[in-house]
Amino acid sequence: MTDILALAQQIIEGRRLGRENELSFFFDCSLTELCEGADKIRAHFVGDKVDLCSIINCRSGKCPEDCKYCAQSAYNHTDCEIYDFLPEEDIVGACRLNEGQGVDRFSIVTAGRALTGEEFEKAVHAYETMHRECKIDLCASMGFLDGEQLHRLHEAGVSSYHHNIETSRRNFPNICTTHTYDQKIETLKMVKAEGMWVCSGGIIGMGETWEDRLDMALDLSELEVDSIPINALMPIKGTPLEHLEQLSEDEILRTIAMFRYINPKADIRLAAGRALMANDGERAFSSGASATITGNMLTTAACATIKSDKQMLERLGRDVTPCRCEHV
Repeated sequence: MTDILALAQQIIEGRRLGRENELSFFFDCSLTELCEGADKIRAHFVGDKVDLCSIINCRSGKCPEDCKYCAQSAYNHTDCEIYDFLPEEDIVGACRLNEGQGVDRFSIVTAGRALTGEEFEKAVHAYETMHRECKIDLCASMGFLDGEQLHRLHEAGVSSYHHNIETSRRNFPNICTTHTYDQKIETLKMVKAEGMWVCSGGIIGMGETWEDRLDMALDLSELEVDSIPINALMPIKGTPLEHLEQLSEDEILRTIAMFRYINPKADIRLAAGRALMANDGERAFSSGASATITGNMLTTAACATIKSDKQMLERLGRDVTPCRCEHV
């Protein structure tokens, strides 16, 4: 039987887990010990600072991809709001608001395979304005951009790019058929080659196995991803996954802790599904999580606010002082 706490200490001392290891013990070991060990790994490698990010959905609906979980897919029949790229003043105003409330980074998110043409030019201009007028870090999530587009965003002030792999390579065809897992991996490699911070994670609770979750964690480790958002599926009416049972809090916590053991230096970031856990996921921050999306969520209602998140984290003794590095 694997000594979970001893393994945590070994990871702190330099050991890394990979595909050559037998890792199925994660699926049924003591959750209490697993979370305790994950929290020690988090404290050693990441520290007490909690990275807070917020997003604005700048183009919504009519997405041509067939992702089975997504309210914005044109293949699904939901009550998703539909609109084109937002005016720059709305974007910059939201950025200033989030900066004023102490968020670390702000991201434009757009529905669709990739942001192109005139709308991409509008996004670049908005980033240039935010980079010039605000000190908050800037992120983007705009689908399958090419290397030139990523470079232009980088020059405009974007320091990180978000692009989820969603699930394991094995399970991916069950979730999406209009693009491939390899296309996602190649996009992440381009982000890394551009020298930007890489943010990629996925969604649990889409009918995948524990082996799928483990494989996803290992793929992200091999890519040396900097930030790993973990979403727990909130089944949306009108999507093919609407009838799936919601995950338990213990299952979400076990996943977070496992990801921390395999990705000791990454920010493990709470994303959608925090409402499935008590007090907006408070226990997750003692189970390996070191970051969260805060404020208004993408297509599901947010349960927490920036203010309530900061109050909860401060009560836990975590640092929520915003990082305001000088722009370069």
